[in-house]
Amino acid sequence: MTTETTRGAARPTERDQGPDQSPDGGRDEEKVRLFVEHMAMVFENWGFPRMAARVLLTMMAADEESLTAGDLAERLGVSAAAISGAVRYLQHIGMLSREPVPGSRTHRYRLPDDVWYETSINKRGALANVAALADEGVRSLGGPDTPSGRRMEQMRDFYTFIDEALDDLMKKWKAERNAKAEGRARARRSQG
Repeated sequence: MTTETTRGAARPTERDQGPDQSPDGGRDEEKVRLFVEHMAMVFENWGFPRMAARVLLTMMAADEESLTAGDLAERLGVSAAAISGAVRYLQHIGMLSREPVPGSRTHRYRLPDDVWYETSINKRGALANVAALADEGVRSLGGPDTPSGRRMEQMRDFYTFIDEALDDLMKKWKAERNAKAEGRARARRSQG
C-alpha cells in the first residue's frame, strides 16, 4: 500500500465523497473494499492464505454481527467455493465460528469477541508443543554441542521464551482492553 493510498483512505475529502459516504465522513464502501484488499495483501505477505485474509477482514469491516457465505461471496465478488475453503481455514485456526440458521441449510459466521486475543490464547499450546519438540530434537541431534543441536536449542529457547512472555502480554492486554472499554463507556455517558 502506498503512502498516497494510505493518506487518501485515512482522510477523505469532499471530492472523494461518493454515494456510499455520508457528508459527515461516515462509511465509504469503496474505501472499505480497498482497505480489505490492501490489508489482505499484507496478511498474504506474512504467509496467511489470501482468500482467508479477505474473508477475515470483510468480517471485521462488517457492522453486522454475523454474515452468511452468500453475504461474504457478494461483498468479495467471488464464488461460494472460494468462501467455503476460507471459512474452513478460519474456523480451524479459531478466528471464525459457524452458527446454524434454524430451519435452513445456511450458516452464519461470526468473529470471536476479541479475535486477536482469543486466537493468541488458543495458540499458546502450540508454542509449548514446538518448544517440547525442539527439546526432543536437541537430544536426538546429539545435544547442544553439535551445530544442528545448537540451532535446535535456540529454537527451543525462543519458543519457550515466547510462550512464557505471552502469558504476561495477555494479562497486560486484558487490563488495557478493559481500561479502554471503560474510557469509551465514560465518554459515551458524558455525551448522552
